[in-house]
Amino acid sequence: ADVIDAPLPETSLTWYESRQSAQTQAYQPMVAVSVAKQGGTNAVAVAKGLHDTMAVLQRGLIPDSVEVHVIRDYGVTANEKVTNLGSSLIFAVLTVVGFIGLFLGWRAALIVALAVPVCYGLTLVLDLAFGYTINRVTLFALILSLGLLVDDPITGVDNITRKLAAGSGDTSARIVDAIGEIKIPLLMSTATIVLAFLPLAFITGMMGPYMAPMAFNVPIAVMASTLTAFLVTPWLARLFLKSSAAEGLADEWSSQVQDSFYARNMGVLLRSPSKRRAVLWILLGLFVAALSLPVLRLVPLKLLPFDNKNELQIVIDMPEGTALENTAGVASEAAKIALQFPEIESAAIFTGIPSPHDFSGLVRKHYLREASQLADIRLTLVDKSARVHQSHSVVLRLREALSELDSRYPGTVVSVLEVPPGPPVMATLVAEIYGQTLTPYEDQQYAAQLLARRFEQEPFVTHVDTSVGVVAPRLRFTTDKAKAAMSGIPTVDINQTLAIANAGKIIGFVAAERESQPLPITLQLPVSERTRQEDLASLLVKGRLGAVSEQRSAGLQAAPQNLVTIGELGHFESVDFETPIFRKDLRPVVYVTAEISGRTPAEVIADIVADQGSGGVTTKDWQSRTFLSSGGTETWELPPSIDVSWVGEGEWKITVDVFRDMGLAFAFALTAIYFVLRIQTGSVALTLLIMSSIPLTMIGIMPGFWLLNQFGERWVAGAPDPVLFTATAMIGMIALAGIVVRNALILVDFINQARARGATVIASVLNAGSIRMRPVLLTAGTTLLGNLVITLDPVFSGLAIAIMFGIVASTVLTLVVVPVVYCILYGSDFDHSQKESQL
Repeated sequence: ADVIDAPLPETSLTWYESRQSAQTQAYQPMVAVSVAKQGGTNAVAVAKGLHDTMAVLQRGLIPDSVEVHVIRDYGVTANEKVTNLGSSLIFAVLTVVGFIGLFLGWRAALIVALAVPVCYGLTLVLDLAFGYTINRVTLFALILSLGLLVDDPITGVDNITRKLAAGSGDTSARIVDAIGEIKIPLLMSTATIVLAFLPLAFITGMMGPYMAPMAFNVPIAVMASTLTAFLVTPWLARLFLKSSAAEGLADEWSSQVQDSFYARNMGVLLRSPSKRRAVLWILLGLFVAALSLPVLRLVPLKLLPFDNKNELQIVIDMPEGTALENTAGVASEAAKIALQFPEIESAAIFTGIPSPHDFSGLVRKHYLREASQLADIRLTLVDKSARVHQSHSVVLRLREALSELDSRYPGTVVSVLEVPPGPPVMATLVAEIYGQTLTPYEDQQYAAQLLARRFEQEPFVTHVDTSVGVVAPRLRFTTDKAKAAMSGIPTVDINQTLAIANAGKIIGFVAAERESQPLPITLQLPVSERTRQEDLASLLVKGRLGAVSEQRSAGLQAAPQNLVTIGELGHFESVDFETPIFRKDLRPVVYVTAEISGRTPAEVIADIVADQGSGGVTTKDWQSRTFLSSGGTETWELPPSIDVSWVGEGEWKITVDVFRDMGLAFAFALTAIYFVLRIQTGSVALTLLIMSSIPLTMIGIMPGFWLLNQFGERWVAGAPDPVLFTATAMIGMIALAGIVVRNALILVDFINQARARGATVIASVLNAGSIRMRPVLLTAGTTLLGNLVITLDPVFSGLAIAIMFGIVASTVLTLVVVPVVYCILYGSDFDHSQKESQL
C-alpha cells in the first residue's frame, strides 16, 4: 500500500466572486466566519468591535495575500436604521412645529413644541424601566405617536386662544375655563386611543414582538400628552399668550356663526332634510365601494410588504446524487448571471455546505443543507442609497434572468430569496398533502406531484418544489450464503471490505510536528480503482481460519484460508434508494412549496382551490379574477383519500393568524370604546354617532391604496409590483379608530355645551363646527406630516399610507357627517319650526 499525505476528499466548495473577478475568471477560495452576538448586547457595538479586531489582525497576523470581505453586517444595518429613523423623527418634529406656527403663530407653536420632549422623555424613561430597547419598531412607534401626542396641546392652545380673544377679564381664569371646557373630551379621547392600541400587545405568534412596542409606546406617549395639556400647556400659555396676541389670531375661523366659512356652507346642507338623507346614502355607497376593492382584488392583501435589504440569497437544489463539481458549475453560472446586475456587488458561493444562516434560514432549515447537490449563494448589493430599484425589484429581475438554468438543467430548482421583514416561513406558498390512516405514502407523493404541476401553471408562481425525494439507483451486493460458507467467509467480512474500499476506515493516528491535531490514517482504495462495478467485484476476501474443515489422513483438520474475489461470492444488483418520509404531528405529510412574484398568497390559493374538481374551467386572465369569481387557469383533482391543507408552514398560515388576532383586537377596541363612550355620554345614540367616524376611514384607506397602484413603476421584469395592504396598514387603521373618535367626541361635546346654554340644534351644530374646524384640521395636518417620513420606509409605509388617506377622508367627513346625523337625531325642533314658517 502507498502512504500519501493528502487532504480528505472534497465534500464542499466555497469561493468568493466580485464583479471584477467574474470578468477576469479569477476565483478566490473562501472560508466564512459567522459571529453572533449574545442576547442583550448592542449589535452596533459588537459589530464595531469586530471590525476593529479584524483591522488589527490584518496588520499583524493575516498575510497580505489574504483578503477580508464582509458579506453581511447587521450591526451596520441596525445603526443605519436607528440613525435614519432618528433623523426622520427630528424632521417630523420640526415639520409639525412649523406647520402649527404657520396657522397659530410662533407663540402657540412654541407651547406645542415644548410638549414634545416632555412626552417623549417620559415615554423613553418607561421604555428603559420595562426593558424595551431603541430599535426599528420602537422608533416607528414614537414617530407614529408624534401626530397623536401634539393633538391635546393643539386642542388646548386653540381653545385658550379662542377664550383669550373672545372676551375680557382675568387671563388665568379664562385659561382655566378654556381647559375645563375640553377636559372631559380630552380624557375620553385619550382613553379611546389607549383602548385602540392596547389589544396589539396580545397578538400571538412570532408577530407578537413586532406589535408589543406599538402597544406600549403609543398609549404612554398619548397619556403623557394629556397630562401635558392639563398641566404644562396652561402654564406656558399664561407665559407666552397674552390677550392682545390672542386677539390677533382671530380670523375667518372665528366662532361667529353668521360669518364663518363652515357655517355658510354647512347651513345650506343642514337646513334641508332631503339633502341630509342624500349625504348618508352617498356615504353608504362610498363605504360599500371602498370595502369591495379588496374583494375585487383591486387592493392586494398580504401579511407584510417587502423590505429593502442589501443582501439576497440564491438557493440551488439539483437532482439527488449530482456530483459536487457539477453543482459548483451551476452555482458559478448563477453567480455570473447575478454579477451582471449593476446593483449586485459580490457573491459568496457555498456548495455542499450551508452558508451562515440568518433568521430566515433558521426557519427554513438551511443549516441542514449538506449534500453534493445543494448550493447557496449569498449576494451583497450596493448600498440602497446608490440603487434606483429596491431589493425586491432586483429579486424579480433576477428570477427572470435565472429561469434559463431551470430549463437547461432538468430537475434543478434555482430559487431567489429575500430576507423577510417579519416572521420567516418555510416558503411563501406551502401546501401540505395528507392521506387517510391506511393511505400509502406513495399516493401522497403522487398527489403532491399533481399539485406541483398545477402550481407551475398558475401565473407568477415560481420555484415550485416538493419534498418527494428523487428515486436514485444504488448498488446492493447480495451474498451467496452457500458459496461464502464453503469459502469460510462471513457476510460481515464482505461488507467491511466494500466499506473500506469505498468510504475508507480510520485505522490509526500519527502526530505531526506542525499540526494542532493528530492526523488520521485512513485505509481506502484510490478513486481510480473503485469507480466501476468490476473494480469492486475483483476485490479479494480471505477466508477465516477454522471456519471450514476438511478430511485428511490424520483426521478432520482446518482447511487452508482461501483468497476469493467478491464477485465469486455473490452479485451486484441495482435497487432504488429509499426516499424520505416526512411527518408532522405524527401524520405522514408531503410538502409542495413555491415562491410568488408580484401576487399574494391569498389570491393564488383562492384560484387554485377554485379550479379543484372534475368540472370544466373557463379560462380567465389572472387580472380579471376576483374573490367572487376565483380560478380560471386549469382544472386539477386529487385522489379520493388525499386532502390538502394550506394553513401549515407557509405565509398564508401566519397571515390568517395575524389578521385574525388584529381583527379580534380591533373588535375588542371598538367594544371597549363603545362602553367608555356610553358611560360618558349616557346615550346610545350619541355613542354610535361619535363612533360613526370610524368606518368612514375606510372610504379613504382602500381607495388610497388603489390610487397608488395606478401610478409609478408597477411592473418589473414582467412581474407585477403592487402597493400592498398589509398588517402594518391594519395597525394604521386601528390607530385611526382612536384619532377620529377624538375629533367626533369633542365636536359632539361642544354641540351639547351650546345646547345647554339654550341654543337651538342647528345653531349649536354650526357654532361647534365653526369652533372646532381649525383644531380638527390642524390635528389632521400634524398627523399627516408626522407620518409623511414613514412613507419612505418600505415596511411601515403601509401604516403611514393608511393613516394619511384615512385621516383626510375621516376629517372631512367627520365635519360633515357628525353634524348631519346629529341634526337627524335631535333636529326635530328645527324641522318642525321650518315647516311652520313655510305654512
